[in-house]
Order: sequence, then C-alpha cells, then structure tokens
Amino acid sequence: MADGVLKKGVDSGALTERLKKHETAVLLFARLSYVPFTNNRAERDLRMSKVKQKVSGCFRTRKHAEAYCRISSYLQTMANQGYNPLVAIQMAFSGQLYADRGE
Repeated sequence: MADGVLKKGVDSGALTERLKKHETAVLLFARLSYVPFTNNRAERDLRMSKVKQKVSGCFRTRKHAEAYCRISSYLQTMANQGYNPLVAIQMAFSGQLYADRGE
C-alpha cells in the first residue's frame, strides 16, 4: 500500500484500521463547514483546460492559452463566490465590481 491507496488483493481490514486511526481528519468536513469534502479542487479547476487542450489538439499560441486561463480563473472565482457565470460575464463587460448574485 502506497500513501493509503488500496491495491487489489488488500483486505478491507487495513482500510478499517486506517480510517479508525485518522477518524478526526477524515470527518473534519462534517464538523467544520469551511473544510471541503475532498482535497482535489485544484485538479477539478485544471480539468477543463486539459479537456480543451485535448479536443483542439493544443492552444494556437501562448497568448491564447493565457487568455483562456485568465477567463477560466475569473469564472471559477466568481462561481466560488456564488455568482451565475452569465452575470459574471456581464459584470466583466460592464466594469462592475459587484452585482446581485443572479442565479
């Protein structure tokens, strides 16, 4: 077992013992609302850019890749703050810093 990842053939007893040993950390998200259920947010944030890169084959230029990342980052930040993507885009084009969180 490497870094807690179960491999085929490893009995569930090892997992049970590991969960008992780290129960506080495993259930932290249940006690503290600001702790995310998973820790793979960074991976999820990068997933769409990797999909776009695979579908189109590549970004045509570095400038285009940087623009895509900037727009994607803005939309992800606004979504994390509860803004609808369309409202966030309208805010960006109008120069507004804040608006009602239109869902």
